[in-house]
Amino acid sequence: MVLLLVSNLLTLTLKEANMDKQPSRPTWSRQIEFTLAGIGSAVGLGNVWRFPYLCYRSGGGAFLVPYLLMLVVLGIPLLYMELTVGQYMRKGPVHALTNACPLFKGVGLASVAISFIMCTYYNVVITWALYYLFNSFQAPLPWQGCNNDWNTPNCTNHTTNGSKYSSTGSQEFFKYKMLEQTDGVEEAGVIRWELFLLLLLAWILCYLCIFKGVKSTGKVVYVTALFPYVILISLLINNVQLPGALDGIKFFIVPVWDQLLRVEVWVNAAVQIFNSIGIGFGALMAMSSYNSFNNNVLKDTLAIAIINSLTSILAGFVIFSAFGYMSYLQGIPVSQLAVDGPGLVFVVYPQAFANMPVAQLWAVMFFFMLLCLGLDSEFAMIEVMVTSLMDSFYQQLMMIFKRKELLILAACGTALLLGIPCVTQGGIYVFQLLDHYTATVSIMFLAFFEVIAICWIYGVNRLSDNLQEMTGKGANIFFRLCWRVVDPVLITVLLLFTVIKFKPARYEDYVFPPWAQGVGWVVTLASIIWIPLGALHTLWVLPGSFLQKVKLSIVPFALSKASKTPYYERGGGGDTHPAIAVISSTFCTEKPPIQTDL
Repeated sequence: MVLLLVSNLLTLTLKEANMDKQPSRPTWSRQIEFTLAGIGSAVGLGNVWRFPYLCYRSGGGAFLVPYLLMLVVLGIPLLYMELTVGQYMRKGPVHALTNACPLFKGVGLASVAISFIMCTYYNVVITWALYYLFNSFQAPLPWQGCNNDWNTPNCTNHTTNGSKYSSTGSQEFFKYKMLEQTDGVEEAGVIRWELFLLLLLAWILCYLCIFKGVKSTGKVVYVTALFPYVILISLLINNVQLPGALDGIKFFIVPVWDQLLRVEVWVNAAVQIFNSIGIGFGALMAMSSYNSFNNNVLKDTLAIAIINSLTSILAGFVIFSAFGYMSYLQGIPVSQLAVDGPGLVFVVYPQAFANMPVAQLWAVMFFFMLLCLGLDSEFAMIEVMVTSLMDSFYQQLMMIFKRKELLILAACGTALLLGIPCVTQGGIYVFQLLDHYTATVSIMFLAFFEVIAICWIYGVNRLSDNLQEMTGKGANIFFRLCWRVVDPVLITVLLLFTVIKFKPARYEDYVFPPWAQGVGWVVTLASIIWIPLGALHTLWVLPGSFLQKVKLSIVPFALSKASKTPYYERGGGGDTHPAIAVISSTFCTEKPPIQTDL
């Protein structure tokens, strides 16, 4: 039964190519809405949390060198590639990858799986932001002092003798008040009902942002994508005036060149580029499928990638100036601060508010900013799944849910239930475990196969032809060189080092036990397993010898060079492809209508 369900799922991803005519697909009301949505999707909590955290772990300024290099040779070219494929195919990642390379149709399924896994725990960070937001209306701020019932004798907000055991009020509020943190993943504890209700609220907000599809999303991003910059700039102006701030900034911008000899610094830089921009997650590919066919893809690519990285660097100045202030308070060097993982953004920033005039106002604005940053990344991950489901199973889903809004509600409800373990007393360990194996291991495998499928099998020449057809200008020599040689080779090397130099997940000084690491690998397989399953299914259903099957499996559905009709108007050329013919005659008894709205 399980094999039959998997076979049917993989088969139905190809049904669409048997359509005689593609129904009209909705587009963004204004093209600037896609650009803002793309920026909002890329610019998220990772810019103010993951980037400073990886920079801190990688020696500060030394991290900026590989990060900027990876942006130029990996981030921008691969984003350009994804937006081109999405806009040209006018489909979500499942069908876009299927049409580009049937052998690797599972890459599209894997991107949907990884986006869904991430959205189940990513919304927990939004939950924490809501918790802090509601607590920011108190005077004084609850993390401002050390006289609360959750504080320990080690709590101090004053200069100390440099003891590594000292902790600030903001550190203890995060750990002992909000999380009620246990000593390990083995001790799950009980559900933190306050956090559960806020997680429910976070999903309600996410649903309200996306339930009308691109029409509602396009309006929300005007606020969610622009408001954070006002807050970040204001915080930077305040932070640089705090004692010790310049020491933190120096740590951020002055490289320790020996750090560049560490392979993990380069891997971390590449992983941050993939995670921050969203390479391999399918969200931007799905959103670009709603662009007008002749949209200037390169302009959007540069806007999204460059603004995303500038935001990370701006956030770096803000966070490291606050680091300097924390090191001044605790009397220890910046490099010895006890901050780790997602707690960084909920420890360092709140500490800075405690010494600002009108602290409550700044705290409310900051955590509202986190809410904005989190939401537009969250609904991008949900949208990629809904887009793919609607593209693949429109008729069946409409028979069950009747309306698209109910399907989105079901998706959000399922993700809510899966996120409950992250709001237990041991939830921070569950969160860290999921993030380690999803955001590092899975994404490197996914990026590798996506690049192989599009750059080497679909081909750079075809990709450039697509650009020529849409914009009147093909890819220049830089992008051709990156797609053909630099990116595939670089990602291969990074993938090998990720596997060879792999380190077990940890949180602060706690290293996860072997059984938990095993669960992490299961989470990794839950996304990347679709790649080999998709390849095996394609080879299984194709006719002929094994060699003939392989040859047919790498013939794109999408292109017919003799035709001057755009791909999306000629139905993908699927009626002439042997794989589609076989699958249609074997499994499909009717041609279901495809999605016409999201």
